[in-house]
Amino acid sequence: MGKGFHTGDWVEVRPLSDILGGLDAEGALDGLPFMPEMARYCGRRFRIVASAHKTCDPTGASHMRRMPDTVLLETRCDGSSHDGCQARCRFYWKRAWLKPVDGPALAEDIPAVPAEEAQKLHAFTRYQTEEGVRYRCQATEIVRASTRLAPWHPGQYLSDIRSGNITFTHFVRYGLGKVAKGMLTRLGRLARAQPPCFPTASADPPAPLNLRPGEFVKVRSAAEITPTLAGNRGPTFEPEMLHQCGRSHRVLARVNRIIDERNGKMLKLRNDCVVLDGITCNGLSYKERLFCPRASYYFWREAWLERASEPPGPTAPTDPA
Repeated sequence: MGKGFHTGDWVEVRPLSDILGGLDAEGALDGLPFMPEMARYCGRRFRIVASAHKTCDPTGASHMRRMPDTVLLETRCDGSSHDGCQARCRFYWKRAWLKPVDGPALAEDIPAVPAEEAQKLHAFTRYQTEEGVRYRCQATEIVRASTRLAPWHPGQYLSDIRSGNITFTHFVRYGLGKVAKGMLTRLGRLARAQPPCFPTASADPPAPLNLRPGEFVKVRSAAEITPTLAGNRGPTFEPEMLHQCGRSHRVLARVNRIIDERNGKMLKLRNDCVVLDGITCNGLSYKERLFCPRASYYFWREAWLERASEPPGPTAPTDPA
């Protein structure tokens, strides 16, 4: 990532006036928008949590995307300028929007962002179509801001290790077998692996829990969850989520509306849905998304959960401000 832009390094978000001066006529740099929700972080210091040299493709059109000169901080969107979208996506930060610093600020003295400067960004958040309003954010623009990256390309895994996103041990433990299998598949020596699936059983769904933030829940077993997936039009149950079965977590928030990353349409979720504190995608479910650093929150239907008492010991980290 270059000097001062390695995972774990401290950076400071540049003043908004400096950032606005480097954006194009659509409020973006290299296709990546600087969103109004990001303005409140100007002048603040953060540690880099990951290099975003690659990211998954939210449209599903391809496997991975290459995104140069971009990092991730532990900053997430609150949806305040996108009609309350509740996806809580991590922001992507271009290196041009940051400057390296030696450490955290001694005092939290953050200058206020002029309202007239922040207002300039709102014009780029939505547009009108024949089907209605469509929203524009970093998640909807990933394809424009990146190029296709084949999952079997070995250079990406070297970048994962060199950037500090993962350790070599982590790569050997979780990725070596998937990468080798993928390369052999590409050469035609193995049959293409089929994605995991669930039986199309059916059952009466459990009664709604009406969960609230702060409550503790336990993820049901795979056997209990499977019957609820038939005909499910709500959130997808990802294979990585199976690792949470039997574990207890705190409810972070309810989710009722999210922007469809494929087309910018606001989706209203019909099923009772929540996010759990600290439970995000680790990029280990599929080789096509291997070691993706995006760390999107999983959406959990209440049918997959049951109330639980507070677990002993430390709980998962809370959502950052």
